[in-house]
Amino acid sequence: MAKNEKRVQVTLACEVCKRRNYVTMKNKQNDRERLELKKYCKFDRAQTLHKETR
Repeated sequence: MAKNEKRVQVTLACEVCKRRNYVTMKNKQNDRERLELKKYCKFDRAQTLHKETR
């Protein structure tokens, strides 16, 4: 089976420490803008805002 080209892999970076902690998938057609999620950062030991990087 061919992979679905509508879904792409994106990297999430912490806004506090600027490290790239998470990799996730998103649908390019439904979610045009960059993702912003509150995730746990093991370097800050707290939940911080993580934004999609290029």
